[in-house]
Amino acid sequence: MPQPRVLVYTRTTAYRHDSIPDGIEAFRELGAGHGFAVEATEDPAVLEKGFDACAAVVFLSTSGDVLTDSARAALEAYMEDGGGFTGVHAAACTEYDWPYYGDLLGARFDRHPDLQPGRVLVEDPDHPATRHLGAAWEFTDEWYDFRSGPRRGAVRVLARADEASYEGGGTGEDHPLVWCREQGAGRVFYTALGHTREAYADPVFRAHLLGGLRWAARWEH
Repeated sequence: MPQPRVLVYTRTTAYRHDSIPDGIEAFRELGAGHGFAVEATEDPAVLEKGFDACAAVVFLSTSGDVLTDSARAALEAYMEDGGGFTGVHAAACTEYDWPYYGDLLGARFDRHPDLQPGRVLVEDPDHPATRHLGAAWEFTDEWYDFRSGPRRGAVRVLARADEASYEGGGTGEDHPLVWCREQGAGRVFYTALGHTREAYADPVFRAHLLGGLRWAARWEH
């Protein structure tokens, strides 16, 4: 049987993270080790063709308006029909003018303090993206604040930021950072982590990404 296919989309029309190539390589190596094929693209025409052959789509630090109207329609149809979506880091800085995407992801990026070490507090240790972590996870990132969402009840919060562990947090004690949700018949996983190139070489972070992808694609056990 052919391997499941994951489409990694990395188009940017605003800020571009220099960690994108590292993220693509991380997903490719995860695929080689776990039995799925990865196609990376920045061409919205690829998305316009639809996602029927995709087990999941990953928006890896996309930014700005990255989809044509036809690609938007294809993504919406895919998710409502049971597709799997994984958003990484700047995926929350994407498609601000498309309301469906904001609902799909569950939040919109607002701001972040300076890149610095901090602490992730795991709320749900039973999810594939967090079950390999302890109660607290020390990490270096940008610690995104969100202008809208995520709203508890609309999303399943998996981990939150400990704002006492870094400078410049703007959300407060209840600061979701990683979550999942259902959209139509589909599944959505999002992690705000993943700014640095070094993160994608970290086996703990890679396991976090793989767990989220497995859940979105319904591969989890």
